Amino acid sequence: MLRVLLSAIAIFLIATFPATWLLMLFLGNLGLGLGYWGTLPLGILVSALLSGVSAPTFVVR
Repeated sequence: MLRVLLSAIAIFLIATFPATWLLMLFLGNLGLGLGYWGTLPLGILVSALLSGVSAPTFVVR
């Protein structure tokens, strides 16, 4: 159980890294000195929004 939990956390951090890293670059240009852990909550939201927008839609008739 512990191994599965640690694996899920590692996969979650790897999956949200690109959005978080890009937000760190953007917020750094604005003068906000946020690190990875400060930007992670917003990176999680952006990753969820991007995955929801890019998901295929199915029309049931």
